Amino acid sequence: MQRRAFLALALPATLAACGADNIWASDEAVRKARYVSGEPPSITLLTVIGIPKGEGGHSALMINGTQRVIYDPAGSWNHPAIPERHDVLYGITPNFKNFYIDYHARSTYWVAEDTIQVPLAVAEAAIRSAEMQGPANKTFCGVSTGQVLRRVPGFEGAPTGFSPLKLRRWFLTQPGVTSKKHMDGDPANNHDVLLRQKNGVVTGYGNDGQLHALR
Repeated sequence: MQRRAFLALALPATLAACGADNIWASDEAVRKARYVSGEPPSITLLTVIGIPKGEGGHSALMINGTQRVIYDPAGSWNHPAIPERHDVLYGITPNFKNFYIDYHARSTYWVAEDTIQVPLAVAEAAIRSAEMQGPANKTFCGVSTGQVLRRVPGFEGAPTGFSPLKLRRWFLTQPGVTSKKHMDGDPANNHDVLLRQKNGVVTGYGNDGQLHALR
């Protein structure tokens, strides 16, 4: 089995160590990166959870509507091929989704992927809510994620405190939720993704076990 490796350009070591920013990608960059998934519309809560104590490290949302985005409040993941506007990341292809998860899943953290299928109009409302939220301050990921959800039909009861774990406990009580657990080095959830963040070029293992250029 090939080992996952990441050659990153100045990626910070902390999970959520940056404060509010004013990153605003151009219309052209957002348009060019747009990715439409064939999967049903959905809202996914991504929670980074510490090992072994189980503390909440980070909250984010992956929203699949007419395009797939990740709302990553005060997050530290970035890539030159992924345009960002105030914590909303555009162009989340399957490989970039895997990269985002694998970046956070490490020996000291695992990632909970909790998904609820929703009507397309609800997914679009979630994207609009994320886009209007604005950049989050450091440690406000749980607060901001809850605030985004509260503006979405059916999710009005989301808590808006600082605890990613409290938000996840609430999310798990909602109808139709399905969950995946991503552990670093877990063969069942190892995406075998090798990504080189250099000049925006991404390579990864294909089904034949060989490296290919990916997008």
